[in-house]
Amino acid sequence: MKKRTVSVLLCIILVVSLLAGCGAVKSSAKEEKKVLRVGMECAYAPFNWTQSSEEVSNGDKAVPIYGSEDYAYGYDVMLAQKLADELGWELEIHKVEWSSIVLGMNSGDYDVIIAGMGYTEERDNSVDFTDPYYIRNNVLIVNREGAYADVKTLADFTGASATTQIGTIWEQYVPQIPDVNQLTYYETTSEIVMAVSMGAADCGVLDEPTAMSASIANPDINYVKLDDSDGFIVPEGQSLNVCVAVKEGNSELQKSLDDALDAIEWDEAKMADLMNLAVELQPLSE
Repeated sequence: MKKRTVSVLLCIILVVSLLAGCGAVKSSAKEEKKVLRVGMECAYAPFNWTQSSEEVSNGDKAVPIYGSEDYAYGYDVMLAQKLADELGWELEIHKVEWSSIVLGMNSGDYDVIIAGMGYTEERDNSVDFTDPYYIRNNVLIVNREGAYADVKTLADFTGASATTQIGTIWEQYVPQIPDVNQLTYYETTSEIVMAVSMGAADCGVLDEPTAMSASIANPDINYVKLDDSDGFIVPEGQSLNVCVAVKEGNSELQKSLDDALDAIEWDEAKMADLMNLAVELQPLSE
């Protein structure tokens, strides 16, 4: 009887151990988080920028850039972190050139683009967009000491030499300047700022947050917010909405992100507050 009792006990212990082991495997698998892999320039303050340290002046932590010793921060990074936190996912930032940012996503290097990308019908043919996470106004940067420093309307820029960033919706705003002298378009916004600062261009078309950041970082730069009565007209098929882009057909991820935006009740007031913070925290130099 004793031997039988011992055998039964050993069987019970073995079964319990196996069940415990299975439970541990399930628990480990359950704890493994999904990763939100985000592509951005990391060179477009205040939307996104690169910094060498994890530290942010207000005590926040910047996010490591994948495959790099540097870190990323800015409006896009903060928004991406909010979405990842709401989804319960980890956040991974990939630094990529603007000219190849859609190609990189479509190739599977990352899952989404959160990079100040404006919605257009043309882009909507190659990617899918979420609801807007920012709504921006477009302005003109000028030299503080230049001939266009104090103008207020688009008509006042008649004959000016102008530039913008290549591959952006701003390409369709430059021709709206009367008799414009259209210059070469640049790869980055910092090159536009430099051209205007050095007098190589009279003005450059940018969004207001980027222009605001440029004016903080560069004492030679100011920006003109045009009067509504004589300002830019949003071209057909475009909008002022800035959205998250996902690979075309990835409706599951698109819906998850839209649901996350709804869950955090993302509205224009919160957009403005976060952008003001990004402008305040942006580095003072590129």
